[in-house]
This record gives sequence, C-alpha cells and structure tokens, in this order.
Amino acid sequence: MLRLPGLIDPHVHMREPGAVHKEDWSSGTQAALAGGFTVVLAMPNTQPPVIDTPTLHHALELASQKARCDYAQYLGAGPDNALSAPALAAHSAGLKMYLDQTYGPLRLDDMTLWMEHFANWPAKMPIAAHAEGRSMAAVILMAQLFDRPVHIAHVSRREEIVLIRAAKEKGLKVSCEVSPHHLFLNKNDLAALPGGLGEVRPHLAMLEDQQALWENLAYIDCFATDHAPHTLAEKDSPNPPPGFPGLETALPLLLTAAHAGRLGMEDIISRCYTNPRRIFDLPEQPETWVEIDPDAAWDIHASKTFTRSAWTPFEGQPVRGRVIRVILREQIVYQDGQVLGQPGYGQNLRPPVL
Repeated sequence: MLRLPGLIDPHVHMREPGAVHKEDWSSGTQAALAGGFTVVLAMPNTQPPVIDTPTLHHALELASQKARCDYAQYLGAGPDNALSAPALAAHSAGLKMYLDQTYGPLRLDDMTLWMEHFANWPAKMPIAAHAEGRSMAAVILMAQLFDRPVHIAHVSRREEIVLIRAAKEKGLKVSCEVSPHHLFLNKNDLAALPGGLGEVRPHLAMLEDQQALWENLAYIDCFATDHAPHTLAEKDSPNPPPGFPGLETALPLLLTAAHAGRLGMEDIISRCYTNPRRIFDLPEQPETWVEIDPDAAWDIHASKTFTRSAWTPFEGQPVRGRVIRVILREQIVYQDGQVLGQPGYGQNLRPPVL
C-alpha cells in the first residue's frame, strides 16, 4: 500500500442546482471519494448560474446537505456583476471567467468586461479562466496588465502549452491545469467513441498536441478532471452536450502512467494536491489521506462507478493502481468499493455566506 494526501480536484461540475438527473452533490462527491479526491471545487455554470449572494447561498446550502467530501464553490464572472462579485470573494473558491466555447449568461465576449473583473476582484483570491487559443493569450496579457495571477483551465493544445511555458519563463503569473482525457485521449480515439460520446470541450486534440502536453509536463501545475457528467441518453441525442465524467478514472489513469514510467508519484502528488492547495489557498485537511494499491490490475467499467452519468470514455481500459481506502478527518469515507461518507459530512472550505 502507498499513502497519498487527500487529492484536490479544482474543476468539477456537480450539476446542482438545475440538472440533478446528471449529477448532484451527493452522487458527485461519492464519485470524488471513490477516485481519491477529498476536496472538489465546483464550477458556477449551473441552472441558475452562481453569480450573486442568493445563487451562491443556494448552491452552498445544497452542498452542506449532500456533500460527502469537502468543497468550495466558484463564483461566475458575468456581464453585470463585476462590482458586486468582490464582496463574495472570500466565500468562493475563486472567480471563473468563461471566455471561449461557452454559451449562456456567463459568456464574456467584451474584453472591457474582463478588465472590470480583473480590476475589482481581490488580488489575493484566484481567477480561473476558460480560455483557449487566442483567448488564452489575451487573458494572460490581461493578467499581466493588472499584475495579478490567472489560472488557465483545461489546456489541450500545443500552441497553448508552448505559450504558457514562454509566459512562465518570463515570470508572468500564470498557472494551468490539464485534464486526464487530454493527456490520455486524442482525435484518433474518437472512432471508439461513437455518436456524441466523443463530444467534449475543449475538443480532443491531435496526437502532436497530446505529445506536447507530456513534453511540457514541468509547466503543468494541476491535473483537473473537468468532471462534466451527462447521461447516455443525452450523449446519444441529435445535439449531444459536451463533457466527460472523470472523477473516478483520473487517478487510475495517472497511476498507470506512473507504472509505465511516464510519471513519478511526486508528479501526481504535486499536481493533485500541493499545487492546487497553493494556487487556490486551501486549508490543510487534518488526518486525511488516501491509501492505494499501486500494482492492482483491473479494467475500467462504468457499471462500477458512482457518478450518475453511467458511462466513461475509458470503458474497458486496463489500468494499474487502485484506491483502497480514503480517510477524511479521521473517518473512513471509502473502503474497498464502498462509499461510507455520509451526505453532509463534507465541509465548506470557505467562510459560509450568511
């Protein structure tokens, strides 16, 4: 057995409020614990989106009743809340800015709106950006203009990681995350994902993009699942929504890469614990750890998962390394395939909204 710290996923979609048939705080945090994650940071693009005091309070109230692991909730940067959002900064995981490939009330098309959020959001609190390609370059420039750090979500392409590398080498305050599905899948794998099963944002990239991520691993701060569950019926529909479930497959995939010599255990710990905790200024969880069998050989099957999505793009894939037990604040919350953590045991890692 090996012992890891309780892992942190800084990018999950719990789908509550508004789409609990896909996932809710109870099922999503069951999946988190089964995957070795004791902290999740939830995205704000729910229905309604989390953009103000009532919506943040509502999301956190739902989490307090149902979450089985610890959590924090992002606040969404909208076109009308640049002045009001900062008052909620201390109660949130950070500010999430949607600048590319996103639709609805959180899409920020006007760069002057970006400027307002950068100017007003407290400098000590994180800003995370959904930005790709040229939008990513623009938000890195914006962060430089306002002399504050920015965290780039789900980097997937060579041009993006090369630019981030150059920015880091120049001392710019930028960090980034990569999702396991962009590390372990590329466009060549779409043939095995028929219909809408391959729909994800950012899209699965070319093999050379995938290789560039591995070649620039030193410049990737976090592994984040972008857990985005949808049902099989939705993925098989004429207009399939983008997104993959990922909380229960991320660590086995990373452990398999470690077994093959592509990663070290310290690479996993730094990107799934040390760096996310630092970037998002998260408190230490006392008496919390994950026990894994690094040599356990098994095949991924959606039928054995806890997420409501009931499918995985890694169906049938052989892996090496398995979560055996998870301890959260001295309590066994997962053991041998069973989630033992109860709804409401998870704690909000930010001060509550009164």
